[in-house]
Amino acid sequence: MKNEGEAIKLPQISEREMFAKLLSQDPERNQEEPAIASGIAVQMEHMELDLMPLSIKARIRDISGKLQTSNAVLVGGGIGNLAAWLLDLWCGDPANPPNEPPSRPDSFRIIEPGGKFGIIINRLISRHSADNWTQVITKQWQEVVAETVSQTAITPTLPKSANQSLLPMPLDLVIIDVPESERPSTAATAFEVLSPGGIMIVQEPEVPTSDVGVAELGSELTPEQQKVESFNSWISFVKQVNESHSLSFVELDGGTLVVFRK
Repeated sequence: MKNEGEAIKLPQISEREMFAKLLSQDPERNQEEPAIASGIAVQMEHMELDLMPLSIKARIRDISGKLQTSNAVLVGGGIGNLAAWLLDLWCGDPANPPNEPPSRPDSFRIIEPGGKFGIIINRLISRHSADNWTQVITKQWQEVVAETVSQTAITPTLPKSANQSLLPMPLDLVIIDVPESERPSTAATAFEVLSPGGIMIVQEPEVPTSDVGVAELGSELTPEQQKVESFNSWISFVKQVNESHSLSFVELDGGTLVVFRK
């Protein structure tokens, strides 16, 4: 829903230029936590929930604001911290509404299997008056993907109004905010349903730095060995994508952000 000239026109510039523009900080945007997101961050600290680094959230917001997005998905809603950043981007601050409505996607789906967390996110959506285009899906991501693929295969020739897919298509922006151990598999399935030319954003898992030894045959992996196994799966996924598609990394204070383009 962006006007001409407001966003990066990806096909009209080189890939290197596109990634340089896309991954850079937006100097016109405040890098501090929006008011509603800040309140949610405090709640997360009290609940001892993992909180994405501020620099990562700000850059995800900056990148998302440069894209012409029809249908966006956030995988891993939690209690709404990152969702609050994105709704602030696309709606503005409800306490101080902008004079002109910001550009926003046609649809925004937030995947959060926890029913109680879903209720909290629904309140956040209503607070931003985004109910008519934003929806929480309280199912596991793998289940959402399976249902979407199945529905898309059944109704490939039907008009869009007849397709009741959980994820509106084409899916051109996927943002992933799940625990490290889940990122490789989540990213792999998300990339499958991402539309050609679409963008996927995910924080790279932390690189294991210690010797974890070799697991004995038949024994369970230690947490450290599971971390190594998960990171190896991530590396395999990145290599696979890099063979036929494109990706780029940006190093930030809180970690490394990876942007994939299909």
